[in-house]
Amino acid sequence: MLLKNLSRPAAALALTAFAAFVPVAHAHVTLEWQSALAGTSYKAVFKIGHGCGLSPTRQVVVDLPEGVRGARPMPRPGWTVDITRTPLAKPDTRHGRTVTQEVTRITWTAQSPADMLDAAHYAEFVLLAQVPQSEGRLYWPVRQVCPDGRLDWVQVPGPGQRQSDLASPAAVLDILPASAAGGHSH
Repeated sequence: MLLKNLSRPAAALALTAFAAFVPVAHAHVTLEWQSALAGTSYKAVFKIGHGCGLSPTRQVVVDLPEGVRGARPMPRPGWTVDITRTPLAKPDTRHGRTVTQEVTRITWTAQSPADMLDAAHYAEFVLLAQVPQSEGRLYWPVRQVCPDGRLDWVQVPGPGQRQSDLASPAAVLDILPASAAGGHSH
């Protein structure tokens, strides 16, 4: 190997120079934990690693996948939270209460320009929800809105396509069989 014959400082310099010419992967919104057991409570942590180019993020909108129930967002200082609910076709009973609507969208919005997420900073947007009883893959469309543009992380792979093939992929969560772990989860 060529680097083997170089001194450590020279090798480090060569690797640094090489890294400068390697394209950086396009960062997108991801979930901190990308798998959950079927039918369990799941803490969805959406990781926002940049703004829209140099523009700060002023709003994050998460659409909940079909079958996700009882979503509750975590407030963020300096941000408002709006919850969109949709009527259920058939009322459901949860913890002794009749539920007639389901949360389908959660929107966090910065209260002022000073509260916006700087394009060079990182933040997490969190919600707690019950995932479906059946195993499979859930896609969470996320829209990142900035004063000068927006990023729609909403693409879902088609047949024969991988998540990594997409320019603006939705965050993905794999639902594993509940039998994959013993015990009770709430």
